[in-house]
Amino acid sequence: MKILLTGVTGYIAQRLLPELIENGHTVVCCVRDSNRFNLKKYDSPNISVIEVDFLKEDSLQFIPNDIELAYYLIHSMSTQSGNFGDLEETCAKNFKDRIERTNVRQVIYLSGISNSEELSKHLSSRKKVETLLSSEKYALTTLKAGIIVGSGSASFEIIRDLVEKLPIMVAPRWLKTKCQPIAIRNVIEFLIGVIDKNETFNKDYDIGGPDILTYKEMLLRFAKARGLKRRIGIVPVMSPTISSYWLYFITSTSYSLAKNLVNSMKVEVVCEPNDLASMLNINLLGYDRAIQLAFDKIEQNQVTSSWKDAQTSELFKSGFSKFVEVPTNGCFKDTRSLPLEDSLASLDKIWKIGGKTGWYYGTALWKLRGFIDQIFGGVGMRRGRRSDTEIFTGDALDFWRVMIADREERRLLLYAEMKLPGEAWLEFKIDKDNILTQTATFRPIGLYGRLYWYAVLPFHGFIFRGMINKLAATVPGHVENKAQN
Repeated sequence: MKILLTGVTGYIAQRLLPELIENGHTVVCCVRDSNRFNLKKYDSPNISVIEVDFLKEDSLQFIPNDIELAYYLIHSMSTQSGNFGDLEETCAKNFKDRIERTNVRQVIYLSGISNSEELSKHLSSRKKVETLLSSEKYALTTLKAGIIVGSGSASFEIIRDLVEKLPIMVAPRWLKTKCQPIAIRNVIEFLIGVIDKNETFNKDYDIGGPDILTYKEMLLRFAKARGLKRRIGIVPVMSPTISSYWLYFITSTSYSLAKNLVNSMKVEVVCEPNDLASMLNINLLGYDRAIQLAFDKIEQNQVTSSWKDAQTSELFKSGFSKFVEVPTNGCFKDTRSLPLEDSLASLDKIWKIGGKTGWYYGTALWKLRGFIDQIFGGVGMRRGRRSDTEIFTGDALDFWRVMIADREERRLLLYAEMKLPGEAWLEFKIDKDNILTQTATFRPIGLYGRLYWYAVLPFHGFIFRGMINKLAATVPGHVENKAQN
């Protein structure tokens, strides 16, 4: 079957895509910028990529007419500008208008559980999108999930941050709210299982695991699974703003996403009973088992996707490709080169940089810079990296975004997503003569940008000199440095 997959750079779609290919389907992937999607990662002739922005109606002409089924996995909850409800409404309308003119027989939409009388802005938007997607031209199957538990999922990582960082928690009242978590493995099984299933046409189903828990119970059971003793005290008064900042500073989420999550966590998300799991012969996994499976993936370094990679900066609204080419005019540069005795070992070090590995030299200063960035509303160093050894174009890496990760070309290019009075790139490249060149490029904005460069220049000299020495595994006396303005 020929399938259109939207939201391809998102957490769910990156889990779903390999399963669709393994099941013999041909998949057309919709991305806003093809440079952000690494086709080599999947190594399959049954995947094609088209550039589509569902906010721009003209771009939808690239969707083939012979599509038989489409997944709608688009949401805008983490956007930092504009009204995400309006954005989701526009995307849904444009998607429907175009899909109705194709051969699509079924659209599968992953939404949120919305059974409470009072819904959050996020859940109200999801419910409205379901209404907008309904059509007489194709069958709509809607799956509604609450908390999704899996390695790299937003819910899992936020709970993990809270439990592992805070022995004692003073938490808001929403920790008493009930929810019905579901393992990511089961979510994918449902998304695959309803394909071309006539019984599910024009129907919606709540999907959840067998456990109904409060958020407090989820935190304590997570702690128990990790062998940690945790105490949680609930205070009667904690404003949504304070709760949002609490999540923002303790976990790796952005403030805008934290704010929307807090509003959603006030709403009970418990499934209405249905027979979909038995119809599809799906064995629902309990919360404890879902945690165990998630950590199995983490320990094996096999995290397929992370919500942090999908959470892109507003900087990229104008397109990912714009930042792939490093500018030369009007820039400050710090360029350092070293001959390598073992280029493969150095390349391995470059591919492991950041996250748990750190930055090889002055890591404490990198963390300090990340903390300062977080205070000013930036991403900070909290995102880490999805894998300790693998890295792909589009991945988040601490406060950087991976623009190019080409191991064959022996080149890694990073773009800074931190708060800056300008734009910054960091590049590592090993040439055919086994010379490692490390280049930091900064394009300042106005006088403040120039003052910023000169203010941090002494620290750059210290950090960048030490970093290239560690990457090259040589003694400082061999360094061939050159700093340019």
